[in-house]
Amino acid sequence: MKISRGLTPSTSRPYSVVTIGNFDGHHHGHRALLDRVVATARREAGTALVLTFDPHPVKILAPQVNLMFLTTPEEKLARFEAAGIDEVVFLEFTTAFAALSPAQFAKQVLCDGIGTRELYVGEHFAFGKGRAGRIADLLKLGAQLGFRVHPMAPVTIDGEVVSSTRIRQLIHAGELQKAIRLLGRPYSIEGTVISGAHRGTELGWPTANLRLPEGRVIPPDGVYAAQVSWKGSGLNAVVYIGTRPTFGAGERLLEVSILDERLELYGEVIRVDLLGFIREDRVFASAEALTRQIALDVDAARAQLRDAGTTVSLPALQPRS
Repeated sequence: MKISRGLTPSTSRPYSVVTIGNFDGHHHGHRALLDRVVATARREAGTALVLTFDPHPVKILAPQVNLMFLTTPEEKLARFEAAGIDEVVFLEFTTAFAALSPAQFAKQVLCDGIGTRELYVGEHFAFGKGRAGRIADLLKLGAQLGFRVHPMAPVTIDGEVVSSTRIRQLIHAGELQKAIRLLGRPYSIEGTVISGAHRGTELGWPTANLRLPEGRVIPPDGVYAAQVSWKGSGLNAVVYIGTRPTFGAGERLLEVSILDERLELYGEVIRVDLLGFIREDRVFASAEALTRQIALDVDAARAQLRDAGTTVSLPALQPRS
């Protein structure tokens, strides 16, 4: 998969079939767009192309908003490649770029910049200065400039529109099962295992600790059923997110206790797929009381994992070549 920074019109890029967006989360709605783009590009022996922005437009247009993301840039690119996208074009989003009129955006970016022949976007797509351009404008401009526009209706699941905003809200609220349904997969956090205070080992439940990544959506503090991907294996686990208030609040971490196996994971990169909420975080009267509760948490995690049928390995994303 080719990655381009800035507009790079090229006569060697055949029949550009394009979609536009930030694609944070790569959820069911995103995949519907990407599938149509890839299918059309293959039919026309063309290029399946994603036009996206860096930084996210909200960071420029509304810097006061503390926008958190569902995917890392690396994960997003890996998922584009897995979907069959041939090229990803990153445009720097600046105040000057945001000031382009709808007509300027269509001419300078879509037509002259990437040679768009067909464009797939959501039917509520807005573009140009102040988001003034709408689908009717895009259809008219496409007809003038020589590219076809295909508006797509939003994907809905159980009557709910699938969107990154809604998924962020669900994860922030700890409603992981609803988020999984809209995402089409578990919500994942990846990181390198660090050394901790070894309290888990002292309590009889050793943990692998991860620092929470900056800028990512994090569920509420508490305990979760999870599965860990490590070296191609899927390992059932119970996860704690929080500051360990029973021992005096410390750094907020993600602590993973692998079920049924004792593994040396310090320094290893693992992916944690969060599958279901078990309980909120709270202070316990003693270490012994906490140990008893952890045993109950493990039982609850096993039940959730069994009900979800997650005893087989979940596929890991492959690194880009």
